[in-house]
Order: sequence, then C-alpha cells, then structure tokens
Amino acid sequence: MAMVQPYIDSMQTSNRCTVGLPLARGEHVQEERRTDMSPQSTESVMSRFVEFINTADEDLAREVIAPEAEFHAPSHPEPLRGPEGYLELIAMMRAGFPDVRWTLEETVTEGDTVAARFTMRGTHQGEFFGVPASGKTISVQAMNFYYLADGKIIKERGQPNLLGVLQQIGAVPAP
Repeated sequence: MAMVQPYIDSMQTSNRCTVGLPLARGEHVQEERRTDMSPQSTESVMSRFVEFINTADEDLAREVIAPEAEFHAPSHPEPLRGPEGYLELIAMMRAGFPDVRWTLEETVTEGDTVAARFTMRGTHQGEFFGVPASGKTISVQAMNFYYLADGKIIKERGQPNLLGVLQQIGAVPAP
C-alpha cells in the first residue's frame, strides 16, 4: 500500500506557502497559509488565548480567534466554528468542572503553526459526558495544534486526554 505524502511548495517571493494533499489521478487540494507572524506575535496570541480559555471572556475570544476559525475536538463529530464554537467547548468543560484551569506547559512553533502541550486541572462538580459529579480532582494533559494568520487562531486540532479524565472521575476503571 502506497503512503500518501503531502507536498509543500514554498514560494520564495511571498509570505505564503501552499500545502497540498494528493488526491486520485494527480489532483491536489491546496490550502494557503500566511507565514508572516513574528515569534513574539505568535507568543502573544498564545498567551492571550490561554487567558481566554481560563476566563471564557467573549471579547478576548473575538480578539484571538478568527470569525471563520475551525476547531476539531474529539467531543464533537463536526468542527466547531469561530469564537462561539470555542466558547461552546469551554462551556461544556465548565459544566463538569467549574474551576477548570489550563496551564500552557510548552510550545513548539514553526512559522504560523504552534504545537502546544497543556495541563488541564479541575474538580468534577457537574455532569460530564453523562457522568454525575464525583467531587474528584483531575489533572490531565492535552496536545493541540494551532494554525495562526493575521494575529488570530484560524484552526485548532485538539487531543485532550479524555480517557484520563474519565478514569480520574471514576467513570472508567484505571489500568
């Protein structure tokens, strides 16, 4: 079985690069991304984003998240969109863990793409994925990829440790 490899065509005369994914018969889907944010700008966006997720401040959401942003989360079968979509994710977490806090532990940045490792902590005080409040505290890791353009997040692919959360609240037996 042949392995499908994406290709990257960096245009030296521009601040954009095109990322393409091969399809059948040599066709490609292309996605254009800006690549002109400074490391300081990227760090600032991520810092403001962490402030946003810990406060659920709607104005801050609009400051750091593009209106057309797309968020892929394992809790939802379809991507959520824009600041409202991310606020929906936060509301889901806060319903089960009203004191939830995220700590950004480390990042790796390449151009306008950021890989981020978070620790999420909170107390299970409300229903979460159908599991009634247990009063137990959680501390789990999440690995997320963020794509930035023009000083805002335009896409996120999040991989929180939901199994760890469910184990720590007693919904799933730990090994």
